[in-house]
Amino acid sequence: MDWLNYHHLLYFWTVSREGTIARASEKLHLGQPAISTQLKQLEQSLGQKLFQKAGRNLELTETGRMVYRYADEIFSLGREMVDSVKGRPTGKPVRFVVGIVDVLPKLIAKRLLEPALQLPDPLKLVCIEDSLERLLSELALHNVDIVLSDTPVTGAMRIRAFNHLLGESSIAVFGTKELSRKYGNGFPASLNGAPFLLQGRASAVRRSLETWFDSHDLHPMIRAEFDDSALLKVFGQAGEGLFAAPFVMRDEICRLHEVELVGEIPGVREQFYAISAERRLKHPAVLAISSTAREDLFAK
Repeated sequence: MDWLNYHHLLYFWTVSREGTIARASEKLHLGQPAISTQLKQLEQSLGQKLFQKAGRNLELTETGRMVYRYADEIFSLGREMVDSVKGRPTGKPVRFVVGIVDVLPKLIAKRLLEPALQLPDPLKLVCIEDSLERLLSELALHNVDIVLSDTPVTGAMRIRAFNHLLGESSIAVFGTKELSRKYGNGFPASLNGAPFLLQGRASAVRRSLETWFDSHDLHPMIRAEFDDSALLKVFGQAGEGLFAAPFVMRDEICRLHEVELVGEIPGVREQFYAISAERRLKHPAVLAISSTAREDLFAK
């Protein structure tokens, strides 16, 4: 078994938090050469570089970021243990880390996560937004508890993970009052030549929309593409074009972004998944998300 020197890990953790060996030296009341030597010994024992130079500061490598997350959890648990032994209240909520695929609509993500925050036991929600591929890598390393996505894991991704369908929604087109009045009549044929804002190419709904446009011989004027769904809606609110979003969120979209429903697109649907490292969902927060999504949000 490989043994970990926790003094070395503490010095690494402190340097990571402080940004430089000089500041860590002041914090630890140790000389800089001693800290540098022990950081090198930790890197040698792990067989990986943990830092790289970034001007006058030190920047964590990818491996360094992973080690830092473990170290942060280790020393947080250590403080909690001391508090518990000495009879001091810890008040520490359960940490729940959720990976959110960057193309997932933000309003959907919010509605999905709300039940987790309403559990009787305190919970600390940590949201990480990234591509599906990177989030699945974090899931495999157990750095996230669950991944919320608009596409399922496929065999081509070569990662052992399990899909749990939370629900689906039809897609609707929204626009400002002016655009709604101009293009609402004769929908969906009225989309021909209409200014339109599209999701980025990584989005599942983008591919479905393009297929639907082609099958109905519709040629909207694509004014912009956005990987960030929230930014897309900001431009839509400014009247830069029509945009598509889940029909199930129509009331909130119209209220928050001051737009109107132009029309529902028949036959185009968006699905939403919770992706886990285990076949069965066990985490109480994930179970709350799943049951509420199926029984409430997507029930209709």
